[in-house]
Amino acid sequence: MKTILNDALKTVCALMLCMAVCAPLSAQKRDKYEFMRNLPVYADSLIADLTYPMAWGNSPITDFAEWKQVARQKVFDCMLTPPPPAADGYDVKILCEEHRDGYTAHKIEIRLSRYYTVPAYVLIPDGKGPFPAVNVLHDHGAHLFIGKEKMIRPLACEDSTVIKDAEEWAAQLYEGQFVGDYLARHGYVVFSADAPMWGERGQKEGARRDRYDMIAGNMMMYGIDLSAYMTYDDIAGTEFLASLPEVDASRIGCTGCSMGAYRAWMLSALSDRIKVGTAICWMVTTDEQMSFKYSRTENGGFANCFPGLRRWLDYPHVASLACPKPMLFINGSQDKLFPVPGVEKAFKTMHGTWESQGAGSNIETELWDMPHSCPLKAQERILEFFQKHL
Repeated sequence: MKTILNDALKTVCALMLCMAVCAPLSAQKRDKYEFMRNLPVYADSLIADLTYPMAWGNSPITDFAEWKQVARQKVFDCMLTPPPPAADGYDVKILCEEHRDGYTAHKIEIRLSRYYTVPAYVLIPDGKGPFPAVNVLHDHGAHLFIGKEKMIRPLACEDSTVIKDAEEWAAQLYEGQFVGDYLARHGYVVFSADAPMWGERGQKEGARRDRYDMIAGNMMMYGIDLSAYMTYDDIAGTEFLASLPEVDASRIGCTGCSMGAYRAWMLSALSDRIKVGTAICWMVTTDEQMSFKYSRTENGGFANCFPGLRRWLDYPHVASLACPKPMLFINGSQDKLFPVPGVEKAFKTMHGTWESQGAGSNIETELWDMPHSCPLKAQERILEFFQKHL
């Protein structure tokens, strides 16, 4: 009996210790602290020390072509080690396909690196090509269960939960229309792939936003950056798109909303394959985005973070590497993620760059009365821009 009681007491003590250790840390506060609202309390001082010495106009380099080469290399340096390319090409596998209204949808798997294969959708219009093409880049949304399926209607071979989730997401952010299918119906080859951590490139344990930053931190232990891998894959995916016989490699664009917009202007800045880019609801300056001025601070975390890049270039400076390409930026005045003053500053910076190169007519920036979304009218604007420039 004494042994049983001792064992029971040990069990109770263990449970109490576990409860104490596992108690929510938010309930434990100290009088002194150094971080609040996801930022260091000295955020304003950090912002004041950001001088962006590599930005066009700040850099001592006055030849624009030379500046682009040096500044682009600085971005790649901050992206750390790239994934090694596959030794034997893309090794494409067609997993399923179906004919739709004026185009055929394919689900494929391609080897974009020696490390991994990437699931993707490709839409090919009916008729004789080659056609113009668009790399359609999916959003973040703190929703990692689906990726490419946010932009292209899932094929019937997908699980019913994936199809239902994609339809609900499209209704929530895109007014019920899949951007990729919309473009394919108008004669564009469309490509969309899962970014690392989304869709079929997610976690075995299930999609959880709160695990993204931990995994990104672990990836940095290998000397690589998870967000950079997303951009490297976007570049490689565009190269694959250009290799398709149905595609006119001289007419490739990219588009996206939210994180997809960030990916679109990053890709436009870093890939010469991209001739035209459109970005819906992702542009701002660091001094506004990362300050305590507003009720909400940046919480994208590692999803758009290259180590040390802000010490050289701000967001609009990086986007300016796309100059003189035609670029369309739309943000929402009711978008709580991006303060309007920061959006307006970024737009002004980019206009200054394009105008300095005699290409002011190639950049269009618009602030719409809308929240963080890509409604039908924005998708019509995207199509209009591509029809004009592709």
